[in-house]
Parts: sequence; structure tokens; C-alpha cells
Amino acid sequence: MKINKEDMPIVMQTPDSIMRNITGYGGMTVAFNEIPKGTDFTPLLQGLKNNSCHCPHWGYIFEGAIRLVYDDKSEEIVKTGDVFYWPAGHTAIVEEDVKIIDFSPEKEFGEVMEHIGMKMAELGE
Repeated sequence: MKINKEDMPIVMQTPDSIMRNITGYGGMTVAFNEIPKGTDFTPLLQGLKNNSCHCPHWGYIFEGAIRLVYDDKSEEIVKTGDVFYWPAGHTAIVEEDVKIIDFSPEKEFGEVMEHIGMKMAELGE
């Protein structure tokens, strides 16, 4: 089973970013995202438990850097070349334009993305 990233469905797009994902990979959603510096997911997670992402993610940073802030207030920067695991209970702020692939459980990922879509509509983004 394989797919080229260009063939993955686009689920969100702005002039500066593109988010692609596909389900059906052994119960996981595969996402390839290109997100600009300054993007802060925190406002989009408001209303979820602890106002944070409750979906774990495993992945790799192809380019750029992203700062994770966990529910316990600890932080880490994940950057070009890093393989990562982000447990449930986090938010993220893009420190440098980032290209990232991640793998997430379908159910939790779907719940978070649905919430983000609603928040973006509310905020007029």
C-alpha cells in the first residue's frame, strides 16, 4: 500500500499552507503538511479537553521547526531531521516554515480535525 504525497487529498489549504491526509493505513491517518512560520494551533484547539490536541502523532520533520507545548507546560522544539512522537495533550506553534509527515490514530485525528474545521469557520479563516 502506497501513495504519492501529491495524490493525497487536500483537506485544508490557505495561500501559505497545505494540509493533506488520507485514512485507511492500518487504522492510522497519514498526513503531509506544509505550514508557515507563525502558525499557532492553540486558538484552534480551544474547547477540546484541556484546550489541547488529544490525538497522539508519530512522524518526521523534512524541513523547518515546530514548538510543542504539552499540558504539563513542558516544551520542546522539533526540527529538520527529527523523528518524533507527540503524546495526547499538546498544542503546536510553527517556529520556521515546516514540511512534516505524521501518522495518527484515525478516530482521534478525525475528532481533532473536525473541531479545527469548526474553529476556522468561526474565526473566518
